[in-house]
Amino acid sequence: MSKKGKKFSKRQVEGFIRLNNAGEGFISQENEADIHIPHENLNTALNGDLVKVSIIDEKDGEEIGRVEKITMRKKNNHVCTIEKDGDLFFCVPQDEKMYVDILIPKENLGDAKEGEKVVVELTSWNSKERNPIGSVTKVLGKPFSHETEMEAILYDKNLVIDFPALVMEEAKNIRTLLNDESIKDRRDFREIPTFTIDPEDAKDFDDALSISFEEDGTFSVGVHIADVSFFVRPGSFLDKEAIKRATSIYLVDRTIPMLPPDISNDLCSLNPNEDKLAYSAVFTLDISGTIKKEWFGRTIIHSKKRFSYEDAQEVLDGKKQIFYEELKTLNHIAHALRKKKFEGGAIDFRDTEVKFVLDEKMHPISIVRKERLDTHMLIEDFMLLANKKVTEYVEKLAKESGLAKEFVYRVHDSPDEEKIQGLLYLLKSLGYDIKLSSPIKSADINKILKMVRGKPEESLIHRAAIKSMQKAIYTTKNIGHFGLAFPFYTHFTSPIRRYPDVIVHRLLDKHLKNEKISQEEWGSFASLAEHSSKMEKLAEEAERESIKYKQVEYMKDRIGETFDGIISSVTRWGVYIEELKTKTEGLVGIRTLDDDYYEFDEKHYALRGKRTGRKLQLGDKVKIKVVKVNLSKRQIDYILI
Repeated sequence: MSKKGKKFSKRQVEGFIRLNNAGEGFISQENEADIHIPHENLNTALNGDLVKVSIIDEKDGEEIGRVEKITMRKKNNHVCTIEKDGDLFFCVPQDEKMYVDILIPKENLGDAKEGEKVVVELTSWNSKERNPIGSVTKVLGKPFSHETEMEAILYDKNLVIDFPALVMEEAKNIRTLLNDESIKDRRDFREIPTFTIDPEDAKDFDDALSISFEEDGTFSVGVHIADVSFFVRPGSFLDKEAIKRATSIYLVDRTIPMLPPDISNDLCSLNPNEDKLAYSAVFTLDISGTIKKEWFGRTIIHSKKRFSYEDAQEVLDGKKQIFYEELKTLNHIAHALRKKKFEGGAIDFRDTEVKFVLDEKMHPISIVRKERLDTHMLIEDFMLLANKKVTEYVEKLAKESGLAKEFVYRVHDSPDEEKIQGLLYLLKSLGYDIKLSSPIKSADINKILKMVRGKPEESLIHRAAIKSMQKAIYTTKNIGHFGLAFPFYTHFTSPIRRYPDVIVHRLLDKHLKNEKISQEEWGSFASLAEHSSKMEKLAEEAERESIKYKQVEYMKDRIGETFDGIISSVTRWGVYIEELKTKTEGLVGIRTLDDDYYEFDEKHYALRGKRTGRKLQLGDKVKIKVVKVNLSKRQIDYILI
């Protein structure tokens, strides 16, 4: 759209600025192209800041902006490494999008020493012509030590690690809520066969399953969820802290819980051989997964067994007998539920995750792929059922009562058409000719995934399909869940580690009691949903960064070794290779390809030799050697063998 003759300086836009690694800024606009902020126009704005921008020019159809005001900094604390130049101390940021070093006056150094990683608070930055001034608030330690690097990942994202004293004190004293009165009106499941199935190293147990065999051949299956909302009350110190964190964070070696261990690992955790308070979804269904009756409410349960996924799988495989009939029946029902889910259009993503084996010094000695067992899917299927049916039940109650449908949903919007075109372009370059519906349906994505299953390029197409998807978020406005093909969906099943689930329990309770929700409460639920989505994104970024660090650290010990890989990305400067077993990605630089002069063939996602015609294309399997590792930049250099 032409802006000719427009007085650009009079038009202002407010938005969150995002920076690339070259220090160029961009502001997103709804239904319009991004506004480009050249580096010289940033005016001290940093990645993620809320800024006011004036449109000052247009170039090749792109609006050019200048930052006029920083409304809100995304963060004031930065992780950096202390360096010294003569008498000056300065701090080199860990975040590559932080494009300027921070000066540290001697009096602001504290106990920090040259070469150490620290957390620095930005105290002043009034001019783009000068460096910002900072003060050391925490010394993390020597770079490349495990503890330093894991903490650096968390602090760099402003993620909270330690709980305040008031929160810890309240967590210790909250047990007094557990008394005869607290169990008086609960449905009692303590005599029903009940168990948990979780990872081997899990410390908190959000969910348990129970099953009883009815005389008419049906089954009563209980999905029992820790009743966190009974203990964590609105306005308490615990609640305020849980809101701030919004989610537990999972790094390669640790969990940073949303709630203190006294709550998450003990009081609320559905530990075996203890009476526990739960919020439950109970279904009467047949072996085909057809639901005859459903009930939702507060319960008291007693888990008879704590299974790991592997233990429960051994029972299913007939190697152990405890709860064999119960697990076998649940598995049959889960298979039926899964079949219906996929027939309804749910996307069948089968991504593989990696797990690190660490020595006593937390050094990675091996990286293994997590095996996806029947028991993983069994738990997933029943959690999906509970999440879906709770939401549908609230919709039903709202209709019956005539009250507004106040609820927090987990929604997943349909993919961006432009990104889908990019996915189709990629598939065509790999020899696949496929036509999709318009607008695209989840069944179309399944058709793609089925087509490439078992092929060398499967993981690449899988990842490209995920990248074409929108991000699932929490919101009070329901648009359904595209990936699951569910019109109604929420998160009900993990309140120990996700704050939206706590909100859902509170809202469900109000709907069950036919209580009206005030406008003030409703407004807070909407903002809490948005905050939870943002915190979830930060937690996922931290998890990915901890995995990447350990992958690079693993390869640092394997310089000179050869591996099998697959070309995962093609650029003008080389090809990125993903090592097949550990999923560790590194670069084969174009300059190392000395058998020919290679040109970038963007249309076919390939590098092509000018003389030989040799082609290095996305999805090709190759053999690689590790030649260089930069732990600081999390970079690996491979060469082709």
